[in-house]
Order: sequence, then structure tokens, then C-alpha cells
Amino acid sequence: MLGLPDGTRACLFDLDGVLTDTASVHAAAWKQMFDEFLRARADRCREEFRPFDVSADYGPYVDGRPRLEGTEIFLRSRGIELPMGDPDDPPDAETIYGLSTHKNDLVQVKIQADGVDVYPGSVRYLQAVRDAGLRTAVVSSSANASQVLDAAGLVKYIDHRVDGVVAKARGLQGKPAPDTFLAAAADLGVEPAAAVVFEDALAGVQAGRAGRFGSVVGVNRLDQADALRAHGADVVVDDLAELLVAAS
Repeated sequence: MLGLPDGTRACLFDLDGVLTDTASVHAAAWKQMFDEFLRARADRCREEFRPFDVSADYGPYVDGRPRLEGTEIFLRSRGIELPMGDPDDPPDAETIYGLSTHKNDLVQVKIQADGVDVYPGSVRYLQAVRDAGLRTAVVSSSANASQVLDAAGLVKYIDHRVDGVVAKARGLQGKPAPDTFLAAAADLGVEPAAAVVFEDALAGVQAGRAGRFGSVVGVNRLDQADALRAHGADVVVDDLAELLVAAS
């Protein structure tokens, strides 16, 4: 009934863009943070201001990646090298840590102000997964995953969580490395071949493929179905509820 391979025992879900519409919140925060920095830099250096383009820049450079890595990779794509700085750098510091902190502050403000939207089809699918007796985990690069799950009312559907906070504490590499997904499966007592990864980010799909999981489901929220397949998705859907329809 779930559209999953036989023998599946666990479902490992990315959060932003798969279960909740916080991907749009993150994209808006990335854009605001980068545009403020790029505009100030352009004014200071008397250069043309070229803003962060959500359509062209969000998916390849920051979506699904750890915050520090996303900041560094996008800036490098513009030929900008900044010092890493220190975790205690304030949000106005022109360092990787400073910009990343500013982005995280913006996300928290937006979540508190606007709440969290949940995809109805994802809730239906989570309920079906729970009814089938499968284990569940959220595997997210975000340091705000616990806050988002609470705000979205999804905690009751999730057995375990490996997020940015857990990854940092345990020294796990972020996506596209498979470490966080592998850690979640191990914590649930499930072999990778018996777990299915659900991801909307290209880096996340790569992580699922690299971990040799039983299947990788790409969730096409950004009109990148072909790219999801090219990066390793076995199945691509626009909404998780499609899996219930396909299996019925």
C-alpha cells in the first residue's frame, strides 16, 4: 500500500521540502542573507550587484547541504572567498560562520512569525507508514528540525531524528555524503537495504544513492524531476500521496 520495495522496514525522510514547506522559508532566508551581503560588497567595491537567484542558485549550491557548506559553496561560485571565522561570530561578521548565523536567525524569525506549512499528502503518507508498522526517522541538515517538527505537529509520526545538531555532535558529514542517513538507519536497527530515503534536494538524493539504500524517492518540489533521476532517485513523485495511489 506504500509503493515501497518488499522488505522495507524503515522510511527516512528529509524534512524541508518533503514533509514541510519550510524549503520556501529557507530559500527566502538564503536570498535575504546573500543579497544583503552581495549588495554591500558591490557598493563597497563599485561592482554590479548580482542577487542570489532562487531558481538558479538554491538547488545546486545550498539546498539540502549543511549551512556552513552551503554558504561557502555559493560564495565560491561567485568567486568570493571569505575566512571561516568562529562559531561565536556575530551575524554581521563577513565570515562563513557570520553569514551562516545570520541566515539561521532569519529562518527562526520567519518560522516564529509565519508558522510551518505541512504538505497534506505527506501527512497522509506518514499515517499510512505508521499504520503499516514501519519505523520512521527525519534526516535533515537543518539545526531547526526539532522546532519545525513541533510547530508542524509531526512529532507523533517520527521515531527518531538526525539533524544538523546531531550531525555536529557526532561528527557526521552532511549530504551529499550518506553519513546522516546511515546513522539514522543504524539507530533504528535497520540495514540500509531495508530502508527507503525520501528527498527533494539533489544533494540528499545523492546521499541516498551513495548509502545503497533499498530505494531513493525523489520529491519534485522545484521542477527538477530529470535532475533528481540523474542524481540517483529510483522513483520521482510530485507529492508523497502519489505513492499511495500507485500502490492501491
